[in-house]
Amino acid sequence: MNRAVAVARMQLINKWTFLGIPALILLSSFALTLAIWAMIPDTAEGAKYSGAGQAVMWYFFALGLQSMSLTFPFSQGLSISRRNFFLGTVGLFAVVAAVVSGLYVVLGYLETATHGWGLNGQMFALQWIAKQNGFMQMFFYFVLMMFLFLLGFWGATVYKRWQATGMLLACIALAVVLVGAVGLITWRGWWPAVGSWMAAQTPGTTGLLALGLAALLGAGAYLTLRKATP
Repeated sequence: MNRAVAVARMQLINKWTFLGIPALILLSSFALTLAIWAMIPDTAEGAKYSGAGQAVMWYFFALGLQSMSLTFPFSQGLSISRRNFFLGTVGLFAVVAAVVSGLYVVLGYLETATHGWGLNGQMFALQWIAKQNGFMQMFFYFVLMMFLFLLGFWGATVYKRWQATGMLLACIALAVVLVGAVGLITWRGWWPAVGSWMAAQTPGTTGLLALGLAALLGAGAYLTLRKATP
């Protein structure tokens, strides 16, 4: 456990990459969105919507890539086991994701209380999510960020294990699966059912689906990491 904590501290040596840039993304997207909303006449009907508030969530994919590619070689020079590297890295970003999730929930409540920051806007309190209780909102944000992080982390481990050839084959395999799924759905005429199923999803069910995918990615990343070279 001490080794895993040491890995987490080692990841935080580059605070700008792992903490500074996410904070900058959040603040800049918030400021730019407010500026755009201020330019829209108050006579416009309905609320002003923006998904820019969640921009930092998508940076977690890049964090997954960087946490593996930038730090893994250094950790191996310090004789840190791959297991401890995995536990320390994933544990650190689970904490970061939890903090950011809580921040999103708080900002959503503030946005609602201030009538969209005085501009009738919805950036953090998007209705599909904001109508859920605070725990469900936090769960949804947390799982989505961890899914994106583990997706990037797994991609980086594949590259470390099999280099460009492995990445190319993995992308081709994924493309074949997706095209095959689309072909099957089209052939069987399942698109109306698929559309109805997607429309019926809630943040809770979507979060559970993302949780299952994140668990698979985490297991795949760990198994791949065991044979990866710095």
